[in-house]
Amino acid sequence: MTRYVVPVLGVLLLAIGALWTLQGANVVGGSFMSGSRLWLVIGMVALAAGVALLVRAVRARR
Repeated sequence: MTRYVVPVLGVLLLAIGALWTLQGANVVGGSFMSGSRLWLVIGMVALAAGVALLVRAVRARR
């Protein structure tokens, strides 16, 4: 079961990071985060963390 935790967290961070990035870039509106540079940066950091977790999970399976 623990071998599924890292990839699932990676996918969740990737999805949430993408949403926050798009909201921060004012592509997705309707939120207090829309158009905020802070949420753009936070989203990019979450995206990078999600990618790092997914790469780690793929390398660990080999």
